[in-house]
Amino acid sequence: MRIVGTVQELRRFPVKSMAAESLQTVSAGWHGLAGDRRWAFIRPGIERSGFPWLTIREKPDLWRHEAYFTDPSDVESSKTMVRTPDGSEWEVTDPELAQRLGEGVRVIKVGSGIFDIFPLSLLSIQSVAGLSELAGQSLTPLRFRPNLVINASDAEPFPEERWEGAVLRIGGLRCRLDARDPRCMMVNIDPLEPASTNPAVLRAIAQKRAAHFGMYGTIVQPGEVSVGDSVALGD
Repeated sequence: MRIVGTVQELRRFPVKSMAAESLQTVSAGWHGLAGDRRWAFIRPGIERSGFPWLTIREKPDLWRHEAYFTDPSDVESSKTMVRTPDGSEWEVTDPELAQRLGEGVRVIKVGSGIFDIFPLSLLSIQSVAGLSELAGQSLTPLRFRPNLVINASDAEPFPEERWEGAVLRIGGLRCRLDARDPRCMMVNIDPLEPASTNPAVLRAIAQKRAAHFGMYGTIVQPGEVSVGDSVALGD
């Protein structure tokens, strides 16, 4: 095995398109981080479409809705709560919360998680620095909604792309990096100022990175991951 970095940040998203929980330790199972993207809100009239989800694209202030588990270490028995931008707190299943998000909006729960493609996403801080230079502005990993943020040993930008197809050992977890992450206009939205968008971010990814940024992966062996764990190329 060859050490290629360390875990700098861990994040899960209890509700699709809402703000992340920042974690120090989390268990990863076959369907990704425990509790990740367990819930999602659905737009009315398109329930049977391929993409019925209410996301940041339709409602940018979803970024300012903070979803969390009342017991972060036991998501199965925990309640899922949402703190809204006005400071009020609601259980995710409360009809009043769905009503606040839009007429006819409703919530669903999927035990295996609600993912666009793969159950795990990974991004290095070196890649964020490289894209910041290409886009001409200072960016943070949070904008790209990764589960694992890695501080790579390689100082060159975009190191995780060179790990495609490899199995990484991260703490007790083994995961395979299967594909580069295709990006859409959601990356133009600033998580700190959701009303503000900057098309230069997606334009830089499209023109300089073939419209992909970061990596998607699957679980090879479930296990626990913690901030500070080493990241090793294994088999």
